[in-house]
Amino acid sequence: MRWVICIFVLLVVVLSSVPTLRRWGLGRLPGDINFKFLGKQIEIPLMSTILLTAIVAIVDRLL
Repeated sequence: MRWVICIFVLLVVVLSSVPTLRRWGLGRLPGDINFKFLGKQIEIPLMSTILLTAIVAIVDRLL
């Protein structure tokens, strides 16, 4: 149950920081899903999330 809460919090943080991450090129990687539905822009940063998770895992291993 603790992992579900952690993953949910991580997704909320990543999805809320999408505009900032776009300036760094994240959110526009191959594998990130962007589409319009009923006039709204929907962004699902799958590859960006995987990349950020890998970076956090590497930093965790180093520390």
